Amino acid sequence: MERRTIGAAALAVGAVGLGCMPMSWAYSGSRQRGDESVRAVHRALDLGSTLLDTADMYGPFTNELLLGRVLKERRADAFVSTKVGLLVGEQHIVANGRPGYVRRACDASLRRLQTDVIDLYQLHREDPEVPVEETWGAMAELVQAGKVRSLGLCAMGARGGRRSGTRLHDATVRQLRRVQQVFPVSAVEAELSVWSREALETLLPWCAARGIGFLAAMPLGNGYLTGTLTPGEGFEPDDVRARHPRFTAEMMAANQPIVSGLRRVAARHGESVTPAQVALAWVLAQAPHVVPIPGAKRERWVTENAAATDLRLTAQDLTELAELPAALGSWD
Repeated sequence: MERRTIGAAALAVGAVGLGCMPMSWAYSGSRQRGDESVRAVHRALDLGSTLLDTADMYGPFTNELLLGRVLKERRADAFVSTKVGLLVGEQHIVANGRPGYVRRACDASLRRLQTDVIDLYQLHREDPEVPVEETWGAMAELVQAGKVRSLGLCAMGARGGRRSGTRLHDATVRQLRRVQQVFPVSAVEAELSVWSREALETLLPWCAARGIGFLAAMPLGNGYLTGTLTPGEGFEPDDVRARHPRFTAEMMAANQPIVSGLRRVAARHGESVTPAQVALAWVLAQAPHVVPIPGAKRERWVTENAAATDLRLTAQDLTELAELPAALGSWD
């Protein structure tokens, strides 16, 4: 698989990573199978999808434990990215950026992952009660202690609550400027896909100008861009899409032209090419420092996603995809 670099330290990873969250968090619980997910991680590593993206809150904790089963055998084959900063309660999630907590959380993640170093340690969310410089400083100390190789920031900006005239990631860029004064940012993780392009406005160019890697979260639109979801089919109550404004039956039906466009482009490249591969190829085409991290929990989807690195979109393809209608949802 093609290799891409993250950050000024030129950390090399496979061009398509693996988002591990669906294996144990946020998606249909009845379809989560630990052994099946372990096989999927092994398959990803076999194919060169070396970046494994997880977080201590996924489960919570069980996602890191699952990855630890693989890393115990294949640590040298993997680039491990995990996150800190969010605590999960029964009905709520709260931020915790206190330095003492960050240090304890890192040690706990290392134990669960069965490794002595984390390749990329990301701040999941800023704690509004702790200056982000203090949190980032504690994370930088972990690099100096040899427990972490590089630092990253998640920028999953909320769409609601923005001031009129501001772009989605303006606040994230201001936050990045602050933490860069403390310790270099190697990567930023944010949503980027054919139907969520906001990162192209400010965030992606900002990262490119500074040699910062960009991890494209949700590059398949939470599964919608694969073309495998049926409008009106519904989701299990524990599935985040059951409450997502783009996944009502009405909005899923209204956004079908986006999937149809992906299908048209896929058809030009052969019968075996899928809409998901076109969606991932589009993300890869945005910049050489972009690494999509599609979520998957089965070997079949891992294999399909990895093959997207072999798909080269033409100028006609990119123009057609750029002209697809904007996604509809209650955010809009």
